Amino acid sequence: MTGLMAEKNREKSAGGAAGENPRRPCPCGSGKRYKACHGAGDDVIVTRPFEGLAAEPDLVAMREFLPSALAPLPLAKAGERPVRIATVLPGASAALVRPDGEILLGMQVQTRSGDLSADVAKALRWAQEAEPGTALPVVGPGLTGDVVRLQDVLDADAELDLVIHPDFAWWIPDDEPAPEITATVERANQVIMPTEAIGGDGVRAAYWVDTGSKAHLRWVRPEPEDALMAALARLSAAGELELGEGSRYAGAFRAHGLLVPVWDLDREMHAKEWGNPAAAFSTKLDQALAVTSDLTAAEHSARDALAGKQVTLR
Repeated sequence: MTGLMAEKNREKSAGGAAGENPRRPCPCGSGKRYKACHGAGDDVIVTRPFEGLAAEPDLVAMREFLPSALAPLPLAKAGERPVRIATVLPGASAALVRPDGEILLGMQVQTRSGDLSADVAKALRWAQEAEPGTALPVVGPGLTGDVVRLQDVLDADAELDLVIHPDFAWWIPDDEPAPEITATVERANQVIMPTEAIGGDGVRAAYWVDTGSKAHLRWVRPEPEDALMAALARLSAAGELELGEGSRYAGAFRAHGLLVPVWDLDREMHAKEWGNPAAAFSTKLDQALAVTSDLTAAEHSARDALAGKQVTLR
């Protein structure tokens, strides 16, 4: 995994409006009152920070395991400067503003609060006011003032037009970079694991990665965990959990409120060869998700076995 997962304490949000009306709903979307959530002054962890955004699965992938990727950020109200979101920026910065004014926001950062959505929105606000050529090394710890989140500034129905790069050459904005910048890029390139998006009908946020010893398919799913686990259990009990010959279901991990099933794959097969099998599996999974009857005894047993193969990323 390439995500930089350093945990920092969140300081109390100190906005005048929030202080005047502590009974208002918290803007993080938790459903709690502000006073009992982000206004509490404690370590507040938003377990599903990108909920409600169509881009949620891609944002989770960019935060957790995609090495080098970029996408235009679908703002609800476009500003004067173009904005792109990236997996990681030089120095794991939260944001930088290029000399031409373009804003880049980083998902994998040095320091974070308990609300990734608010962190990225805060970095965006800083970058929109920063001078060209400025880098913002960290977001926090702590969010001051009124809490603004990605849900407040993005087009909620827009998915990310994600481009995965084989290296970090895009870090360099000109043709003749300084030697130290070139060396930084070369060091970063050495730790990249080959990664590609898996295409196919009904296939989204599914990524092939070669770790050097194994190849995997990591598929960020947007469904509620209970519904997804029940569907996977039905497929497992029916012997249909694999993606075809050369694949094996390895387990799943939770990341930012979503479940990410993982399959081991035959390293001799090219990433593009998994598009059709993934599309076929997507159809079967949709059918299993539509079933509303109780699990059978065999399916319950399969669900228990699958639950034993899950981990949670912190």
